Amino acid sequence: MQVSSTVDDYVIRVHSDPSEIDPARWDELLAQQAQPLPFMRSAYLRALHDSGSAVAATGWQPLFITLWRGPTLSGACAAYLKSHSYGEYVFDWAWADAYQRHGLRYYPKLLAALPFTPVPGTRLLARDTAARKALAQALVTQAREQGLSSLHVLFVDEDDAQALEQAGCLIRQGVQFHWTQDPTQPVADFAELLQRLHRDKRKKIQQEQRRVRDAGVHFTVHEGAAIDEPLWDLFYACYTQTYLEHRSTPYLSRDFFTRQQRDMPENWVLFVAHQAGQPIACSLVAIDPGTRHAYGRYWGALAQVPCLHFDACYYQPLQWCLQHQYRRFEGGAQGEHKMARGLLPVPTRSAHWIADTRFAHAVDDFLKREGAHVGAYLDELREHSPFKA
Repeated sequence: MQVSSTVDDYVIRVHSDPSEIDPARWDELLAQQAQPLPFMRSAYLRALHDSGSAVAATGWQPLFITLWRGPTLSGACAAYLKSHSYGEYVFDWAWADAYQRHGLRYYPKLLAALPFTPVPGTRLLARDTAARKALAQALVTQAREQGLSSLHVLFVDEDDAQALEQAGCLIRQGVQFHWTQDPTQPVADFAELLQRLHRDKRKKIQQEQRRVRDAGVHFTVHEGAAIDEPLWDLFYACYTQTYLEHRSTPYLSRDFFTRQQRDMPENWVLFVAHQAGQPIACSLVAIDPGTRHAYGRYWGALAQVPCLHFDACYYQPLQWCLQHQYRRFEGGAQGEHKMARGLLPVPTRSAHWIADTRFAHAVDDFLKREGAHVGAYLDELREHSPFKA
């Protein structure tokens, strides 16, 4: 179903199913962005929907927004009507609780984000600045006209943040940890990366890898189409086992990964840990061959080996990135422990529009104080870099 309106001479359409949007037009628009991501590709977003992973039944009702001028797709955004705050990684549980305690309804809310994917990048796909501003305003208007409590646009880039702030959103600061290749003095391999670390950090990593080797574990690496169905089955068994151990349910269905195998094989690398001739753990990393960026995504294990998680999720991917001349490895949400493993702090942003003016003032005050703490935290972290001066 499509619902249409107009703003600034653009036609705004709201789509309840991603398949209503021409994938070629979507991907062509994505390619023009400052920070395009493989997770914003039509195939990825449709896989989330068609596999039943991000649908109304799981609390992710699609409300994709497109911006048209004549036959031209000028803007697009993946948005959802959310009935909870799981799978977002920018936490607003306290805001929801405050709404409830004052007799107000926080859910549903409007969310423009990548489901279960805390990767910074362009969220508002737009042909130019004017289209980006119109798209930001369309999101706010959509939330207001539907009588929703709020709008949240997560892990945005700088251009998105500016457009959303001009549309009346509040900007929230966050922190992630990424490894980025030094463009002036590139690291040649993992051994050199270790040599650039302070001795205590280098020694700790070497000790952790030694514990994994002493347990008789070795790794195999599988790229792209070489990740066949039995390997995807193995990965999913590891992935679900880890959720079960935490008494939780996986966000992503097996069918989602079947669709990745079929439609986006070039965007995945799988690290498999073996012990005594048997596979015991997997780490799945997403890659963008165009930008040479890699993203640590999913992990799971069938057996417990000390330090195996660190080796599978950080050291093996970093070694692969260096071998293949990748420029960045992003370790996902949170995790100050990643800094001791060569990933440095970087700021992130999200944008929030709150309908109730009283709560908007309270959230604005909170975000200013939180932002000051985040700034101080970043300064403190940078003073304790794991790398030698």
